Amino acid sequence: MRVDLFDFDLPEECIALRPANPRDSARMLRVGEDGALGDRVVRDLPDLLEPGDALVFNDTRVIPAQLEGFRSRDENQVRVSATLHMRSGPDRWKAFVRPGKRIKPGDRLSFGGDGSACLSGVLDATAGERGEGGEIELVFDLSGPALDEAIMATGHIPLPPYIASKRGEDESDRRDYQTIYAREDGAVAAPTAGLHFTPELFERLDARGISRHFVTLHVGAGTFLPVKADDTTEHRMHSEIGHVSAETAAALNAVRARGGRIVSVGTTSLRLLESAAGEDDEITAWSGPTDIFITPGYRFRAVDVLMTNFHLPRSTLFMLVSAFSGLETMRVAYAHAIRTGYRFYSYGDSSLLFRSRR
Repeated sequence: MRVDLFDFDLPEECIALRPANPRDSARMLRVGEDGALGDRVVRDLPDLLEPGDALVFNDTRVIPAQLEGFRSRDENQVRVSATLHMRSGPDRWKAFVRPGKRIKPGDRLSFGGDGSACLSGVLDATAGERGEGGEIELVFDLSGPALDEAIMATGHIPLPPYIASKRGEDESDRRDYQTIYAREDGAVAAPTAGLHFTPELFERLDARGISRHFVTLHVGAGTFLPVKADDTTEHRMHSEIGHVSAETAAALNAVRARGGRIVSVGTTSLRLLESAAGEDDEITAWSGPTDIFITPGYRFRAVDVLMTNFHLPRSTLFMLVSAFSGLETMRVAYAHAIRTGYRFYSYGDSSLLFRSRR
């Protein structure tokens, strides 16, 4: 499909720079199976689902994956910025490095210092080969838990570029850009649909008889990359590492067998569940990288309802929601959201999409 079919005009003032407070006070646009729209708030979620439905959350935890430092070569130094993308070994990460064209294999990179001799080496790495997507493999001098600790001490929260271009990171982002149930370190970006949940909302969902289940997909920096191709068939997705346990797969299959619906909290949970689902629509235990790219025409096997934020024009995520609810339905829904003041992107409002009957 032509990528320009997924374009729309978004006023700058629609981009949220801070989350709603409290989290579950954010607005939520309900998009029904027939495309009907309803304006609600996130705390209404228990009333919009049925007893026996199952919520599926991505429990990945955002790490401070933005590293600032210097490239050293022949006694010359250049300031560099690296966004860790996906771990590829105990001592190495694939990363998007700026300015990438000035980095060559074998270059030494030092993060966390100011480039002076006494402070360099806080976190050192050697540049490896460049991948097809432009990412560079960084081989760190530290490995395993020691590397994890150094990244936690040295790195910054990698705010999405549409926020970072308007303000700097501050201490509140370490709290705000993390779900309350995050537990598996490894994400570069938050599974933002889950940012709306509070302990009080969990209690109301429990009382309603709606179960909670967890999967893990470590969201990579590729989620921020624009689609540069003119046709969706020409776009290459970056892989992300995920895991669905046998216990979770069995529980979700049982929900379906009893007539309940699987409600994915976020596109990351959905992409992982669809990766783990077979042609028979059964979800199986699954672990590894996924680069699934969902566009209109895709047959959904695992997910019945999707809770997700509002996405970028021409993005793979807007393509995904268009596949789920129909392109024309989502164009109408997004036009309504813009016209009525919904807040977009990572810190923005939410939508609740019921899979299109069409």
